[in-house]
Amino acid sequence: MISRKNATISKFIIHKVGNKFNDTKNAFSENLVDFDEASYDLMLPFLLRPFGSVVQSYRFNHHANIALNEINNYSTQMFDEDNTDFIEVSKHIVMHLYEQSNSANIKTGDVLVVMFEGIEFNDITTNAIGIFKIENKVNFFQTYLENNSYDVLVQKGISSKKVDKGCLILNQNDTEGPIVFSVDNNSYDTQYWLNHFLNIKYADDANNHTQQYIELCKDFSTEIIKTTYGAQEKNTFLTKTIDFFKENEVVNIERFKDEIFEEDKHKQEFDSFKKEFEGEQNLVIRNQFDVAEAVVNKEKRKIKTDIKLDTHIQIKLDIDAPDASTEYLERGYDEEKKMHYYKVFFNAED
Repeated sequence: MISRKNATISKFIIHKVGNKFNDTKNAFSENLVDFDEASYDLMLPFLLRPFGSVVQSYRFNHHANIALNEINNYSTQMFDEDNTDFIEVSKHIVMHLYEQSNSANIKTGDVLVVMFEGIEFNDITTNAIGIFKIENKVNFFQTYLENNSYDVLVQKGISSKKVDKGCLILNQNDTEGPIVFSVDNNSYDTQYWLNHFLNIKYADDANNHTQQYIELCKDFSTEIIKTTYGAQEKNTFLTKTIDFFKENEVVNIERFKDEIFEEDKHKQEFDSFKKEFEGEQNLVIRNQFDVAEAVVNKEKRKIKTDIKLDTHIQIKLDIDAPDASTEYLERGYDEEKKMHYYKVFFNAED
């Protein structure tokens, strides 16, 4: 995650990107934006706020050589400020984005290209290139004075609540290359922004390893455990998985299976599903990796442990109490009513 507390905007330009599929053209600015104080104070947090909660980072990708990745190339030129025309390179970025609009679904919009200073990441302060696409405009009322009376009209503008699509390219490298963050709040076509325009992949780090393994476990809980053993067993598995990640700084897959599964057949089911998951996702999950606590906490908030019944009753399990479901919740079948039931044990109720 990045910090924006000392960040500033040093260069900012707006262009418009068309859609070659619909034959709508690009429109380019020839000058940088000169902000007034109010606009600047609103724009800076609007652009950087989404990245304050982004945990996973990306790296540039290319089938032949990363140096041939277009956005990697353009951002490298921009960081060389003494020898680069920022405005001209920003136009090339828009033209590259335009070339990816190979469908009528790809929206036209405003493209903001920004140079930030004072971005903090992992105790390092650096500059960064931001590329943002605004696809949706919102209606707002504008009042105006005419003939000594006020009137009102409807205009369209950019909402200051969230950006539609954006990336932040740090002037900071690791062994895999420049560090990149991306957000997409209008993901009608994830291939368009991440794969075609930016051509980026997740970094090979603890964040990615943790994310991949939790995604594996979530899919296994839904497709295998819930289908075969029911919602209670699914939720118990997920709560135990999150508890294991919170209790261990390093995940070893064999130890994970030993602690989570009581029977060998369940371990075998997990191994088989893992192979299918790796094949479908075109990845290899490591047998041992460091845990990224921030990713665990983020995924924990997204996991739902409700058991929804067709009798309009819901049972909510506490994800922080992995043994509660086994100890205090029983599932059975009533022969007289010909219905399943849950029996809940407790000492007191609120």
